[in-house]
Amino acid sequence: MKLLHHVTTAEDAGLRLDRVLCSLAPNESRAALQKAIHAGNCCVDDIPVTSPNMRLHPGQALALRMPDTATSLQAEAGHVELLWQDAHLIVCNKPAGLTVHPCPSCPEHTLVQRLLAHIPELRAMEGLRPGIVHRLDKNTSGLMVVALTEADRLALSTAFARREVHKEYLALVSGTPPPEGCCTEPLGRSATSRIKMAIVPESRGGRAAHTQWRRLWAAPDGRFSLLAVRILTGRTHQIRVHMAHLGYPLLGDTVYAPRVLQAMAPRQMLHAWHLSFTHPATGAAMQFNCAPPPDMTETVVKNCRRMQRVVVTGNPGCGKSLFTQRMELLGVPSISADHVVAELYAKGGEAVQWIRRLGDDLLTAAGAVDKAALLTAMRNKPDLKREVERIVHALTRQAIDNFWAQQEASGASLAVAEVPLYFETGWREAFTPRPFVVGVRCPLALRTQRLQANRCWSQETISTIEGWQWPEERKLAACDMVVDNTGTQAQLHAQAENLLAQLAARKKSSETALRDHLSALWAQPDASNAS
Repeated sequence: MKLLHHVTTAEDAGLRLDRVLCSLAPNESRAALQKAIHAGNCCVDDIPVTSPNMRLHPGQALALRMPDTATSLQAEAGHVELLWQDAHLIVCNKPAGLTVHPCPSCPEHTLVQRLLAHIPELRAMEGLRPGIVHRLDKNTSGLMVVALTEADRLALSTAFARREVHKEYLALVSGTPPPEGCCTEPLGRSATSRIKMAIVPESRGGRAAHTQWRRLWAAPDGRFSLLAVRILTGRTHQIRVHMAHLGYPLLGDTVYAPRVLQAMAPRQMLHAWHLSFTHPATGAAMQFNCAPPPDMTETVVKNCRRMQRVVVTGNPGCGKSLFTQRMELLGVPSISADHVVAELYAKGGEAVQWIRRLGDDLLTAAGAVDKAALLTAMRNKPDLKREVERIVHALTRQAIDNFWAQQEASGASLAVAEVPLYFETGWREAFTPRPFVVGVRCPLALRTQRLQANRCWSQETISTIEGWQWPEERKLAACDMVVDNTGTQAQLHAQAENLLAQLAARKKSSETALRDHLSALWAQPDASNAS
C-alpha cells in the first residue's frame, strides 16, 4: 500500500480533488486515482471522500492510500544509448519504434524495461513508469531525461510543469513554412477519433499549448522543409497537431498527414534534438544535443532525388536530333519539341483550330497546317509569327512538362527533351526542377551543308530560321554543357555516353554535399535560419 499526504495551498484552491492528486502522483493514471477515491481510500481532513470532482480549499489535509498494483514489469535486454548517467538521473537517446513505458496496448518491449536491465536501481521506484517525467511518442526518436530517485523525479516533474526545461525538436514537414512562426491553439482529444488529438477551444476542455519553430532548410523544389521546433508546453502530439493545423504536416505521420505525405518517410519525422535543464540535485546547467537517426537524413536525400531532366538544344543542323536519338538508344526516354509541333500541325491536331482562325490559306486541303505557307506568312507578317508562337509554344511546353511528369511517376531517373528554341522561348525558368541543358556545337558552314543535303532547305529558309534563333555562341554560352559535333557520328555517340557518366557523378556529388550539409546542421542546435 502506498500512502500519499498533502496539505493544500492557495494554488490548489478551486481545483478538483483528482486533478490535484494527479499532479502529486504523475506516475499514476487519472483513472487509477479516481478508482481509489471511489473505493474510499482518500480522506480530506480525516473524512473519507468518494467524489473525485470535489473542489478543494487551502489548508485541507489530503491522505490517499493507493493499493499495490500487481505488475509484470520485467527487465528486457536491448540497447540503450546513454548520454549521461549519475546517481540522480540519466539522459538517453530513445530510438524510434520504442514505446516509453508499458500500457495496455503495449505491455512489454518498452524503453523502461530496457532501462531496468541496465539500471536495476530504477526498481526502487514504484509503478509501471519508474523515473519517467516526460514522454516521446513511440515513433518519435531523441533525448529523454529519466530520474533515478523519487526526490529527483518530483523535482524534474516540477521543472517540466513550470516550463523550466528547454526542449527542441527536428521535424521534416510538408511545404515551406515561413522562416519563423508559432502556434498557440489549445489542444484536446478529438471528438471523432480516440487516438487523435485536435484543436479544441479551452471553453470545451482544450488545454493551452504553445509551439515555436524556425526553418533550418528547405528542399529546392519547396516540397518539404526541416524545422527546429520548440515546445513551451508538453501536450500529447503537440507538434504533430499544430503543424498539421497550419498546413505543414510531418512527413511519415500516419495519423495527421495525408497518405501521399505518409509515404514520403518510414515514420513521423520528429526527433528530440536538444534538451537543457537544471540538475535537480547539484543545480548545474545540463545541456544535450543529439543528431537524428539515419532515417531522417535518408528521408531528406530520397525526397530530393528527383528525376534528372535534360534539355538538348542547338541551332538548325547542329546534330541535336542525332545526339538525342543516341541517348534514347542508351535507354533514356526522350521527347522532341519538333515532333510535338508536327503532331499539333497534323490533321485534327490541337494547333490546327487556332491557326485556321488566322487564315484558311494556312491549311492544306486535307486539313493539316501547310508548313511552307505558314513559314512564308510568318516571314512576311511579324504579328502573325508572334501569335503562332504564343499558341504553339504554350502547347509544346505543356506536352514536355506532361512527358517529364509521366516519366518521373513511372520511376525513370533521367529523361531528355530536344528543344531547339529552349532559350528563345524564355523557358529557362519554366520547369521544376530546372533541367540540365546540353548544347550541340557545329559551325554554320557545316550546318548549312547538312541542311541542304539532308533536308533540302534553301539558303533563304536556312537564313530565315537561323535569324529567329539566338546566335550559336550566345546559345551555347547559356548551356550547362557543350557537345562538339564537328567530328564523326561515333564521336558524337561517345559524348552521349560521357554525358550519362557525368550526370551520374553529378548526382552522387550532390547527394554527398546534401548529407554533409545536414550533418553540419545536426551539430549546431543554435544554427541560424537557412533556407
